[in-house]
Amino acid sequence: MSPLSLVPPPQRGLRLNLAEREEIAAGVAAQLSIRHIARQLDRSASTIKREIDRNADYGARYRRLERPGADRRGRRGVTRYRASSAQSRAEQRARRPKTAKLAADPVLREQVQTRLNDKHSPEQIAQRLKAEFPTRPEMWVSHETIYQSLYVQGRGALRRELTACLRTGRALRKPRRRADARRPRIEGMVMISERPAEIADRAVPGHWEGDLILGADNASAIGTLVERMTRFVLLLHLPERHGALEVEQAMATAMSRLPAVLRKSLTWDQGSEMANHVKIAEATGLEIYFCDPHSPWQRGTNENTNGLLRQYFPKGTDLSIFPADYLDYVAIQLNNRPRKTLDWKTPAEALNQLLSQPSDPPGVALTG
Repeated sequence: MSPLSLVPPPQRGLRLNLAEREEIAAGVAAQLSIRHIARQLDRSASTIKREIDRNADYGARYRRLERPGADRRGRRGVTRYRASSAQSRAEQRARRPKTAKLAADPVLREQVQTRLNDKHSPEQIAQRLKAEFPTRPEMWVSHETIYQSLYVQGRGALRRELTACLRTGRALRKPRRRADARRPRIEGMVMISERPAEIADRAVPGHWEGDLILGADNASAIGTLVERMTRFVLLLHLPERHGALEVEQAMATAMSRLPAVLRKSLTWDQGSEMANHVKIAEATGLEIYFCDPHSPWQRGTNENTNGLLRQYFPKGTDLSIFPADYLDYVAIQLNNRPRKTLDWKTPAEALNQLLSQPSDPPGVALTG
């Protein structure tokens, strides 16, 4: 019988406790595999391996990972692992407050500061230090330690002005958005998974993809619409605001200029500017579908078009300064641009062919 099976498993907490360490010591003495010990304690094998490597009294690292009963020849083992000394070491490491690693080591601190000045990211610094000092763990530091030394009060081992060397340049750390603070869902959304197959294969005209391209500080925007079959582009002029009402009005105006054959569906992301999607559908006759969160590839044609538009509207530009007639000019430029996916026809030519010969639509690729 396994020595671990004689004692009921201890109450499991976030960290290993003394009783669990005693079970680990018994398992190591019996030369059980790490995975076997982990199953007995309902812990991950990596937790047990890390514990033994950190707290063995002396000797080579424990390498017993294979199943019990396997050939153990050529394997190294820990000379001794004692629960009491392992517990003492763990308690010593857990004491707070601790001196920050970068504050205690001026050589390491200088290395990190020099690399920050060279615009290296904390993650790049952490990985390069490991690569350049493979046998000196005292020269290793995690990227999170670097961030904390820059941003956390009381751990400021690094000069605060070095935050300007980070890509974001933020003087304060931006917290992650909590799950309960996510953008609320738009009521009545019909998801892209319910979109008919004829839209996906571009076999029928009149199906559009749309989005906003945003200007400096997200304070201004231009609406973009592209027809999936012909890649024909329409731009929505949003000179003052780009909320739900403004997008609704601009969409209704743009779509009213098109024949019914070109007004079948619209696929958009879950931006709040589409909160009035029911009214848009009533005004335009479009069936509106919403992409999954963080899935821009589901509007691949529109994403490609938005990339082309950045030649005319660079990122960081105030988009409210562009008048409606300039947007019309840019749309004409794109619609007269030869496209490989249209066999080098232009979107305007493809659309004209479609409208003049509806029974013989232009051949298009299935991507792009």
